[in-house]
Amino acid sequence: MSKISKLFKGSSSSNSSSSKSKHGSRGGPSPQEAIHKLRETEDMLTKKQAYLEQRIQQEIATAKKHGTKNKRAALQALKRKKRYEQQLTQIDGTLSTIEFQREALENSHTNTEVLKNMGYAAKAMKKVHESLDVNNIEDMMLDIGEQQDLAREISEAISGPIGEQFDEDELLAELAELEEEELEDTMGDLPSVPASKLPSVRPGQRTSSRRKVEDEDDMRMLASWGT
Repeated sequence: MSKISKLFKGSSSSNSSSSKSKHGSRGGPSPQEAIHKLRETEDMLTKKQAYLEQRIQQEIATAKKHGTKNKRAALQALKRKKRYEQQLTQIDGTLSTIEFQREALENSHTNTEVLKNMGYAAKAMKKVHESLDVNNIEDMMLDIGEQQDLAREISEAISGPIGEQFDEDELLAELAELEEEELEDTMGDLPSVPASKLPSVRPGQRTSSRRKVEDEDDMRMLASWGT
């Protein structure tokens, strides 16, 4: 039996005996305890890996030291190196298995805690709903609606005009009449337009009249020079 097998056998027997004495009444370890044991096993195997890797390097150095000078000692060192490498490979596989088991157990424990908390929440919600009555809630909502309508009516009454109230359409019609009367008064103050048509002056007549006035001015000027 190899040292690893003996180690596992001894640890399993001691763990089983302690587990029976410690957890016999509960029917097995808790998930937290199992995860803790798996982590301890991982730490132990990791330390064993480091030890074997160190021994492998030592055996390689021994084989190089003897070489062909002491062939028998060199071969023995290489054989020991091979055995350490085989043990190292077995530990690698064991660590992978333990790691997988630990992760599965952690996930199961997490799911169990989640479901447990969800169950607590469901019970709390049920307890809250037991204290509520749907009919009472409907009556309460009706009361709230009535109070809101009453508050709206009060607001409209407060914001409404106080005192005399007049029809706005009648006031606009009266204002239009006043504007029309003022327009008629303004039109009466303007001068009346003559009914007869003014005689029109042709362009030729306007030119001849202007020329005649100019000739008369020239004649008066000549007369003043002669005197």
